[in-house]
Amino acid sequence: MGEEIVKDDAVAALQKIKEAEEEARRLIQETRGKKALKIVQDAFEEAKKIKEDYLAKARKKAEEKKNIIIQKAAKEAEKIRKKAEVDTEALRQRAEKTMSEAVKKAAEKINNYLGGESL
Repeated sequence: MGEEIVKDDAVAALQKIKEAEEEARRLIQETRGKKALKIVQDAFEEAKKIKEDYLAKARKKAEEKKNIIIQKAAKEAEKIRKKAEVDTEALRQRAEKTMSEAVKKAAEKINNYLGGESL
């Protein structure tokens, strides 16, 4: 009977060791799962920050390019406006000269038609 008690105690001890090992494995597995989830979450957050940073840089660069294009367009428009003013003035001067000549010719024709009388 003394041996049976020792065997029962040994079996109970072995059972408790197995249970403790199973609990340790379960805790290890649970911890690994939590760590993996935390790693994935941290990686996702880091990727989000990197994406936002790149988007901000891209927006800034696009805004700078847009401003450069607008400045170039404004300079080109100013050149075109100045040239149009010069062309308009030249055309006005030619028109005045042509108009004066046309009036003189018309006056001469009228004068000749009326028989040389001066107006």
